[in-house]
Amino acid sequence: MSDVHDGEAAASEANTPNAGNAPKDQIEHVVLLLMENHSFDQMLGCLDEVHAGLDGIRNAASKSNDDGEGHIFFPQATQERQMQHDPDHGYEAVLAQIAGDNGGFVRSFVKDYPKSTLAARQDVMGYYPRGFLPALHMLGEQFTVCDKWFSSLPGPTWPNRYFALTGTSMGEVGMPEGLNALNPRWYSEQNQDTIFDRLNDKEKTWKIYFYDFPASLLLKNQRQPKNLANYHLFDTFFEDAAGPANAFPQFVLIEPKYFGEAQNDDHPPHNIMKAEKLIADTYNALRSNQTLWERTLLVILYDEHGGFFDHVPPPSDAVAPDEHTDSFDFTQLGVRVPAILVSPWCDAGVCHTQFDHCSLLKYLSDKWGLAPLGNRTQAAASVGPTIRSTGIARSDTPAFIRVTNQSLIAEHVDLEKKSSNGNQHGLHHFADYLHAELDKLAADLVESASHLARNETGWVLLKSALGSAMMRFGQWLSKDFYHARDEREARTSQAFTRLSQSTKVPADTPQDGAPVAASRS
Repeated sequence: MSDVHDGEAAASEANTPNAGNAPKDQIEHVVLLLMENHSFDQMLGCLDEVHAGLDGIRNAASKSNDDGEGHIFFPQATQERQMQHDPDHGYEAVLAQIAGDNGGFVRSFVKDYPKSTLAARQDVMGYYPRGFLPALHMLGEQFTVCDKWFSSLPGPTWPNRYFALTGTSMGEVGMPEGLNALNPRWYSEQNQDTIFDRLNDKEKTWKIYFYDFPASLLLKNQRQPKNLANYHLFDTFFEDAAGPANAFPQFVLIEPKYFGEAQNDDHPPHNIMKAEKLIADTYNALRSNQTLWERTLLVILYDEHGGFFDHVPPPSDAVAPDEHTDSFDFTQLGVRVPAILVSPWCDAGVCHTQFDHCSLLKYLSDKWGLAPLGNRTQAAASVGPTIRSTGIARSDTPAFIRVTNQSLIAEHVDLEKKSSNGNQHGLHHFADYLHAELDKLAADLVESASHLARNETGWVLLKSALGSAMMRFGQWLSKDFYHARDEREARTSQAFTRLSQSTKVPADTPQDGAPVAASRS
């Protein structure tokens, strides 16, 4: 199958002043499914068997990494569904991995796991053979694979997700760890405008569907009452996708499950087939509603590479998003990640345009006339040219993708029970931060009530609001003190519920529109 768009031409078109005046496509709904921690070669490199021009495993075959102990490793096919170790993908580790023509992946792994087996080291260089991943490989064969989509910076999950939703990480390149995780700055300083703010400005509809705890709440503006109202549990996605197409949100973010044995974000060491099930379920829901399907673009994207090998050195010519460049100049992109554009308006093939996470923001900004989201987004190549604006919607797309129940059974169940990663640790601390903010709010309500009780008129005015608020907080506070000590994940999930409930004040209570938890950060 041929390339769907010439890379240089696409980049040129996307960066011209008139790019926003390109032919209007038929897309009315954009769904972003943002997954975790795998590289392009590992997940999609095998598709060079299908797409002749794809820069995949064939081009990587001669590349190697050594472990510093006399052993050399080349890319090899693997069928390991549970990578038992979690390779380092922090900022310093990634810089070491991409040094020397991407020659440092195995050495970086050995630095953290010096007693690892040769097989475990080989896993870092492994790739999945064609057809092994039922959802990704089917969609990659049938739709548009982007083989030059790089993470927005050489670093971990949080800053790359910030870029995907806001066009900047406000100078941040790391994640909280150790005692440093207790510093409130991790949970209060991402106060930039987001794609959701831009959609609000243009009165475009949006929703975020999540399982246990939405990481997008790390963005301070998302904790405003008007934005919290757009968060929904993932089960409701199926209901919405089955309903009238014109009632479906214009933009959707799907956040996978980050915790527990059913974790499906694709973060090692959990069974990758659980992520395949999420990808398949999302596609199947959209595909089964023909009217919705013919107006939808599904973007399947990974936030960063997770420490796994990719043979393409990431470019170092990126545009800094803003003035926050004291610790890093943001000209270096991160490692190449899996990215597939799925729509009946996307042809089967490969797009070679250089993208990063800001490229989707660029498309949305051009499409709906949104105000810019930083310098990186303005300079980014849009994914727009990969979407046909003429002809008719394809009728030859897969009707259904099946992931077998047998494949969902983990070989190493103990790993799924015991696993813990930096993203999980950070989200736990963030949830604690939200709980503390809400506890302070509850205490302030009690103090205000005591003061106003001395004045009968004041008490009458406050009584209804206070009673409603305290009933709302009581249930969660009791859980915090008596149950959640031994139920860490439950406590983290409760943080969203408390935050959401705290915004639902009685109609006669004054409101200033300020974010509840964020107002005290």
